[in-house]
Amino acid sequence: YLLDDSGPFLLPVSISNEDAFPNRIHNPEEEEDYQVSEGSGDEAEPLSPPSFPELELKIKESIETLGGAIFPKLNWSAPKDSAWISTSGTLRCTTFSEIALLLRSSDSLIHDLCHAYDSCSDKTMSRPPNFFLALRKWYPSFQPEMEFRCFVRGQKLVGISQREVTTFYPVLCEKKNDLEVLIEEFFNGIVRLKFESNDYTFDVYVTQDERVKVLDFNPWGAFTLPLLFTWEELEQKPREGDDLDFRIVESRCAVQPGLKTAVPYDYLDVSAGSGWDQFLRNAGEELQRQTKSPEAGA
Repeated sequence: YLLDDSGPFLLPVSISNEDAFPNRIHNPEEEEDYQVSEGSGDEAEPLSPPSFPELELKIKESIETLGGAIFPKLNWSAPKDSAWISTSGTLRCTTFSEIALLLRSSDSLIHDLCHAYDSCSDKTMSRPPNFFLALRKWYPSFQPEMEFRCFVRGQKLVGISQREVTTFYPVLCEKKNDLEVLIEEFFNGIVRLKFESNDYTFDVYVTQDERVKVLDFNPWGAFTLPLLFTWEELEQKPREGDDLDFRIVESRCAVQPGLKTAVPYDYLDVSAGSGWDQFLRNAGEELQRQTKSPEAGA
């Protein structure tokens, strides 16, 4: 269902009659203005929307168990690129229909569904045999500036990056040293001892009472956004010394491409050779050219 693009965009029929969109006020006058004459257009039978009653019931029970609001993800990826289509503009979901809307509208989930193992040197298949829909509790007090991506190379924490790179948060400049100590101690005391992979990334969240919580694990490599690093830099990190590199957006001038393209950074495919990769490269060169030109200082 998620991969099918052969027909119209149809959301599943909800057995609970819950809609992903607000109900529209019925206006009979509009129907009178728009009438299709008999025998015109395509006379084929309209497609029936799918229905997943057993899955919907399980999801409804899970949402209630998690406090009434969740955000969804598949094996590795969350549908962040389709958050704009929801009524709240976020991944917050309270019904099966809202989850289906986000998943069906997402392009980033194609990675999980079709290309999950493409970057593996020993891959024997391109997709896992089973898929999982994970529902995570939604926290309304979540502060995006306190989310960080950590990069581990050879079981060593080599880099930490601010996760939301499209915004400048002055508080991070004030707390940078303390945050670095907290995250490094958490990695050495917990993550490194329990996660056996050599190379990987993981996302953490630092709470107001300075506790570090794991949000997610991701593979090392091009399918994971390097954020304020480049993968070329990260590959060299273990050879450059023992210092941990913690990067944040330190001024409004250092904000990453989201503002330049009017598209949130998570939504972009910036891998080498992609259309956005070339677009951002051209935009960066143009920005440098304008900055160096005599008119720029006028």
